Amino acid sequence: MKNELIIEAKTENIDQVLDFVGKHLDDCSFEVQNQIEISVDELFSNIANYAYNPTVGNAMVRIAVDEAVTIEFEDSGVEYNPLSKDDPDTELPGDEREIGGLGIYMVKNMMDSVDYRRDGNKNILTIKKKIGV
Repeated sequence: MKNELIIEAKTENIDQVLDFVGKHLDDCSFEVQNQIEISVDELFSNIANYAYNPTVGNAMVRIAVDEAVTIEFEDSGVEYNPLSKDDPDTELPGDEREIGGLGIYMVKNMMDSVDYRRDGNKNILTIKKKIGV
């Protein structure tokens, strides 16, 4: 099974990305599959909405499965490390919180690891989730 998908970073392609990832998650529990799908949806949406705005570019999604599921998102959009932003104050009522940041906060809490690096002109964000947990 092919473990790499290159696709236009557009929100209407999220379902194709989720289908691609889902085909690799047979050995995962429903809970782990759900957490991965929510994370993939959030991260691909961020690329689609912000990486190339107002133009459109490609995103690459790579997946590897062994004792953990590792998914790497790569784009050539504007440099942005979503992990550099402070986590939102979840103790505040919703109407008092700053807008943004809740999605990546959820990803960081659902995944076992979330890492960002800039390689040349590419943003590379990697998430990892153990299968047996």
